[in-house]
Order: sequence, then structure tokens, then C-alpha cells
Amino acid sequence: MSTYKNSTAAKTTITRNTSELYDKVEGNLFETIVLLTKRSNQISREMKEELSQKLEEFGSNSDNLEEVFENREQIEISRHYERLPKPHSIAVQELIDGAVHFRYPEEVNENI
Repeated sequence: MSTYKNSTAAKTTITRNTSELYDKVEGNLFETIVLLTKRSNQISREMKEELSQKLEEFGSNSDNLEEVFENREQIEISRHYERLPKPHSIAVQELIDGAVHFRYPEEVNENI
């Protein structure tokens, strides 16, 4: 997926108007918070998995002169991920942009 790479989410803290947010989820603030929490967790997992895969390439146990260069590459990769917007900011921006798709689970018929 990697939707976070091209995100226009803020990299710093922004005060949001909560009515704008929960209007997107049928006017329910609790459901909005749950939705944003779930989406930010998904984004966080994606980011962590991708970072882990990139850093696994450097996972050699040999000591040599190339290690200093590899450490610089590892540091640059880590810095890139640190500069990205935080997962919760990305989730909020996706909700505002209408990019978050959600559905309510089917109601179970209790009269069976």
C-alpha cells in the first residue's frame, strides 16, 4: 500500500476542529476515534514492516571496512522514516480527504 509516502499530512501538531472529523463518521465522535486509531495502527504496522525489510539488508555479522558506509546508509534510511508524518497525522488527513473507507459489521439477528 504505502499510502503514507505521498501523504500531505502535517509533520507537526495541528489543532483540529473535531466537528469536521466526526461529521465524516456520521456524527459520532467515539466511532471517529476508534476509526482513526485502527487506521493509524495499520499505517504504523506498514511503516514498521517496510523499515524492518530495508534494514534487514544490512544484517550481516561480518566486520569489515564497508561497515562504516553501511551504517551511514542505515542512518539515512532511519532519518527518512523519522521525517515522515506520524501515523495518526496521516490517518486524520486521510479521513479529511475521504480516503478512509470503513463499514459497519453486519448486525447479528438475535431472534434466532
